[in-house]
Amino acid sequence: MAESSLTRANGEHEANRVLFRVVHEVAVGYAGADVSLVTAVLHRRLTGVPGMDDHGIRRIAEEISVGRDPSGL
Repeated sequence: MAESSLTRANGEHEANRVLFRVVHEVAVGYAGADVSLVTAVLHRRLTGVPGMDDHGIRRIAEEISVGRDPSGL
């Protein structure tokens, strides 16, 4: 049972790393761009990354469009 929890925790950690890396890359490349463009890029880049819904992607896109990097990296 502990091994199962560890495996799940490792999977969640890896998913978070992917999410933060993608958000950072988009923030660097699209800082100041129109929200709709940033949203489209995030949707395309985050396909298959669990835990991101449309509202969350929109919030991240709004931050990037004003020049912020919400990834914290």
